[in-house]
Parts: sequence; C-alpha cells; structure tokens
Amino acid sequence: MPEQDPNPPHITTTETMLRFYVFLGQYIDRCLDEEHRRSLPEQEFQQHLSTTHDQVVDLLATNRVVKDKAEAEFQHVTNMCQDYLKQPVNGEAQQVLQKEREILRVKMLALSDLLAVFRSV
Repeated sequence: MPEQDPNPPHITTTETMLRFYVFLGQYIDRCLDEEHRRSLPEQEFQQHLSTTHDQVVDLLATNRVVKDKAEAEFQHVTNMCQDYLKQPVNGEAQQVLQKEREILRVKMLALSDLLAVFRSV
C-alpha cells in the first residue's frame, strides 16, 4: 500500500517546486564553480534533478500552463548549462548564467516564504 503524504497538497506542491528550483540553482552553481561539482558526483546530482523534475511534472499535470512554464524553465537552464560546459571560458555565457541564478534565487525565496506561511496556518 502506498504511503500517504501527511501534508496537504498545496504544501507538498510548494515543497516540490522549491526543491526543483534549488536543484536548478545548484546545476548553475556546478557549472560556475569546481567546488560545487566535487560536492556530489554528477550522476547522483542528475538523478536527483531528474527525479524532482518528474515529481513537478506529475504534480502539475492538471495545470498545463504552470506545468509548461516549469518544463520550459527546466529546458532553458539545462540547455544553458550544457552549452556553457562545452565552452566554460565564455565570459558572456557566464554572466548569463549568473543572472539566471539570481532569478532562481528570488523564486526560491518567494517559495520558501510561501511555504512558511502555509505551514503556519
């Protein structure tokens, strides 16, 4: 018998979306910093990212607009990171990644605050 999630669906969804953005941010961090790459083997990191991506897609299956936005963001960050890793000396690409990282940071802060509000009520 599958284990029931003790959290209400809105909390589970917010937690998963927050984790999704954390992993996307870590993906960028891993591109920009050797120390981050060494902190976790690439295969293990990619497995965590893929699992979280799949969870987001499942949770948002009934909301096509938000699901499509999350999928587009996943593809955007993934493509940027893969392109950067092919030519890591590209200063312009590094700046673009840093800007994208800041966007993800703001989203993580907003989701974290929202999660705190949800848990307090």
